[in-house]
Amino acid sequence: MPIQRLNHAVLYVRDVDRSVAFYSGTLGFRVVMDVPGRAAFLQAEGSTNDHDLGLFAVDAAAGDSTAGHGTVGLYHLAWEVDTLAELRRVRGVLAGSGALVGATDHGTTKALYARDPDGIEFEVSWLVPARLVEPGTAGRMAPLDIDAEIARFGADTPGGIGVSVREPAAT
Repeated sequence: MPIQRLNHAVLYVRDVDRSVAFYSGTLGFRVVMDVPGRAAFLQAEGSTNDHDLGLFAVDAAAGDSTAGHGTVGLYHLAWEVDTLAELRRVRGVLAGSGALVGATDHGTTKALYARDPDGIEFEVSWLVPARLVEPGTAGRMAPLDIDAEIARFGADTPGGIGVSVREPAAT
């Protein structure tokens, strides 16, 4: 059975209500099911998934994850946006909330990195459409200049076409 895509992720958090407020306020997730104080299931604005993110409460005194610092574990989740204009808007929201920790141009991917209230890292990215990928740019690690990328690709160019989104059928 070939895997088609990631359907959802589940995170353990210290305070479900605080995390719901964060993911709703910064990334526009909406609650589709809630068990007050214990769990919540959220859906991204443009998603067709039942839910994209599950949040489960653990003890408020739980320690931070040590994954990548002496233990194995998940590094981060990545969500894709449709346009560079949206990536720029999200950058402003994340910076305004104090969550933004980095912005990298990976050549084929333009990425923002942020941390939620529990320090769990995530990525928000725009993927260069396959037809616009320049040879030799994959895997680049440079500071991201969103305004320069908008000048290059256009603010409203749909991202991921031919990469994570199928090319439209020829008519």
